[in-house]
Amino acid sequence: MPPDEKLIIETPEQTFLEFPLAGVGSRSLALAIDTLLQGGAGILLAIAAGIVSFAGFLPQMGKQWGYALLILVLFLVEFGYFAFFEAIWNGQTPGKRWIHLRVIQDSGRPIGVQQAILRNLLRIVDSLPVFYAAGIITSLISPQSKRLGDYLAGTVVVHEEPLTKDWLLWRARTASPLNTVQDVTLTASELQLVEAFLERRASFEPVVRSSMARQVAEKIGNRWSIPEEERKDSEKFLEGLVEKCRNGRRLE
Repeated sequence: MPPDEKLIIETPEQTFLEFPLAGVGSRSLALAIDTLLQGGAGILLAIAAGIVSFAGFLPQMGKQWGYALLILVLFLVEFGYFAFFEAIWNGQTPGKRWIHLRVIQDSGRPIGVQQAILRNLLRIVDSLPVFYAAGIITSLISPQSKRLGDYLAGTVVVHEEPLTKDWLLWRARTASPLNTVQDVTLTASELQLVEAFLERRASFEPVVRSSMARQVAEKIGNRWSIPEEERKDSEKFLEGLVEKCRNGRRLE
């Protein structure tokens, strides 16, 4: 992947993390899926409101409040849908999850509720004048394919391969961690770095994945004077580190 299609982040440990950026095409496809889901939810709500109204379940005064509530709910479906799912699904909506996209912070960290709300506050501006024209133009001229909401929240959208199999595989292993990690104590930033790599490694190209694993293992191994031959399998070494740390809760 060309350099201008990657987000490259240097961590405090001077290790580089690479994330493939999502372009206009994949993001538009995810948006189309989300829009269809929004439309379906809106139709169901309108049908339910019509049934309640014409069936006479509500008195005249109650109908006015019912219509007001329906308008409020439709507004939330239209403008709160994206912020809601991105907040509870760690940067993903149903459409993004289907296309394997994720919103992250510029620093590479997961987004929080604040970033999810901020980036979607300008969605109405990005959609102007029609068909997200402003957002598409901004994404095309942005080096990181950012729309206005991304600039406001400090976020970026990246590609992400399915991680479940790879992530659960090493988490579910019952074998004892490597002997070389028994006395290693990770700092909080080191633990975050190792876990970020293990969670994202399936989305990296083989050469990049191997290089990153070696860099991270070398940083930690050198600090604890662990011989290179004992951490020859960098990924297995990192897996053992996290398993030991999580089991013993050993953090500096």
